[in-house]
Amino acid sequence: MFRIGQGYDVHAFGEGLPMWLGGLKIESPVGFIAHSDGDVAIHALCDALLGALALGDIGHLFPDTSQEFAGIDSKILLARVMEVIRKEGWDLANADITIALQAPKIASYISEMRTCLASVMAVEASAVSVKATTTERLGFVGRKEGCEVWAVVLLRKVENY
Repeated sequence: MFRIGQGYDVHAFGEGLPMWLGGLKIESPVGFIAHSDGDVAIHALCDALLGALALGDIGHLFPDTSQEFAGIDSKILLARVMEVIRKEGWDLANADITIALQAPKIASYISEMRTCLASVMAVEASAVSVKATTTERLGFVGRKEGCEVWAVVLLRKVENY
């Protein structure tokens, strides 16, 4: 048995903040304005994982009104989501993530992002795809005001996990 989940997230940029994306710290003069570390890629991925099992979204599990999650490393949130997924008897077959970002350019980080995300989820790196695109200078992404990410996952039912 299989389940598909789709996630989407967006964060605005703030001057002088660290940029965490796909589990990595990216060299950039701007970072994401957020309650947690703002890793928009991980947030979209968490939403896709939770959505596949109709378990709500990242804000439901980790509310931005809770001090417990203030500044938290999103890799911790992803690991906790995977615990929930596995407790329900499912595992990740694959994930496909698309990051829309005008700047900074992140092509050189993609391989390491795949490895990092796969490690956190305890799956093979070949099960995690990360792609980057620009919006050809259109919209808030094109104006370098923020970033948006889409994630799709396929979960498979695991017997006796």
